[in-house]
Amino acid sequence: MGASHSALHKDLSSSSSSSSCLGDLPEDCVAQIVENLDPIEICRLSKLNRAFRGASWADFVWESKLPPNYEAFLERILGGFPENLQKRDIYACLCRVNSFDQGTKKVWIDKRSGGVCLSISAKGLSITGIDDRRYWSHIPTDESRFASVAYLQQTWWFEVDGEIDFPFPAGTYSIFFRVQLGQSGKWFGRRVCNTEQVHGWDIKPVRFQLWTEDGQYSSSQCMLTERARWNHYHGGDFVVRESRRSSTKIKFSMTQIDCTHTKGGLSLDSVIVYPSSCKDRLNRSPV
Repeated sequence: MGASHSALHKDLSSSSSSSSCLGDLPEDCVAQIVENLDPIEICRLSKLNRAFRGASWADFVWESKLPPNYEAFLERILGGFPENLQKRDIYACLCRVNSFDQGTKKVWIDKRSGGVCLSISAKGLSITGIDDRRYWSHIPTDESRFASVAYLQQTWWFEVDGEIDFPFPAGTYSIFFRVQLGQSGKWFGRRVCNTEQVHGWDIKPVRFQLWTEDGQYSSSQCMLTERARWNHYHGGDFVVRESRRSSTKIKFSMTQIDCTHTKGGLSLDSVIVYPSSCKDRLNRSPV
């Protein structure tokens, strides 16, 4: 279905006569066609003629693109449901990166899949020793959605914990820790990364764990070896099933608590929750 509509899109774009003919179709018929397209294709086709432009605003077209529980979603991030908005406006609102919980969390929906993506800043996590400047500090940077990252000078006990209670739609999700070995900065306008304090991460692996309130659990270990570059370390997967629950609560952690050696020189930006089907896009995203 998607391939045939893409082909139709190409034909329509290259033929003004086809556009004229399709302009004779009733708007509700055109809406039935565009309902099967993804949001980006719908917006492109809306430029063809008046019928497609009108159909591209049909509420039932955009309601099919919204998360099934979008009302609970809006309640969580906006504190209420906006009145007098068409479904296309609601979709556009949810596609923007929306901040909540005093700016420590951001959420948006993927324009292609409609999947929910969420990011939690380092300031929204529980980090052992974060208030002791001998070990940790918050450093301003333009390499984070949150404008700052937590930087570890040195510690014996490395432990980062977090939790989120959010109305995720049904689906499978993956959690990632966005981490860099080294401290980013600028030198004459160019990006540099100081790795002089990086040590201890090649001795023992870091452990990632994830728990959900319905009994799901995962655990894995990974050595941190790559320096001077932001990496997304997989912290686990979880499944949200259709149920009467309005929200899903998950807990997660990243630890290296072997006190036989110190470790340091690590920048922690955020924890990211992505639909598992979209996780490959993390590698193409600068932040």
